[in-house]
Amino acid sequence: MTTRQADDNPDALIELAGEYVLGTLPAEQRATVQQRLPFEPALRAAVDDWEQRLHPLTALAKPQAPSSLLWTRIERSLNANRRTPPSPTPWWNVLALWRGLSAIGLAASLVLAVLLVTRAVPIGSPTYLVVLVAPQSNAPGWVVQASDPREIQLIPLGMAEVPADKALEFWTKADGWQGPVSLGLVKPGETLHVPLDKLPPLQNNQLFELTLEQKTGSPIGKPTGPVQFIGRAVKVI
Repeated sequence: MTTRQADDNPDALIELAGEYVLGTLPAEQRATVQQRLPFEPALRAAVDDWEQRLHPLTALAKPQAPSSLLWTRIERSLNANRRTPPSPTPWWNVLALWRGLSAIGLAASLVLAVLLVTRAVPIGSPTYLVVLVAPQSNAPGWVVQASDPREIQLIPLGMAEVPADKALEFWTKADGWQGPVSLGLVKPGETLHVPLDKLPPLQNNQLFELTLEQKTGSPIGKPTGPVQFIGRAVKVI
């Protein structure tokens, strides 16, 4: 995505903000977004919205105490800064810098949280991440993580409430497909492992959703009930 497309399309602006918060933008494009943030309220609001939407996922990562070596490095850096002549524009007053650090930290925490819930990912493996949110509230309810092109994991962030006579059904649809494909029924609160050997490779921006269907699933092989959670894939590694 380019920043020019985001200027012309509100949906593209939201997508650009999401990629910025997740940390998946190229360095040059990320720097451009950082420069625009102080002057574009719509972009700033979209970034804030994504940060609020994804922030609960950082709770999945357990706090880690920094090592003594890290504190030594920080102290050494501070001492070096004290010997540096003052700058006309102090770095701590640059709004774009703070927003950039916040977004990078959030993205790192988000990816780390998901990886902590699942198995370790081999270095160099392409990883897709999807945050499924409730359409009405934008509250995150599930995470889809794919570090293996042959399998994805649907990970619950809480316990979804499902009527006794209904079931959640998992669907996906990539660009160019004729319609969504069912990936199976989902038990609330349980991680679902889905083999993808019968589907094409995963794609960036691929749609995933959970719909409320009959207890045995959709009778026609397509979604018939209301969407409970929905999101699109982002390539993070």
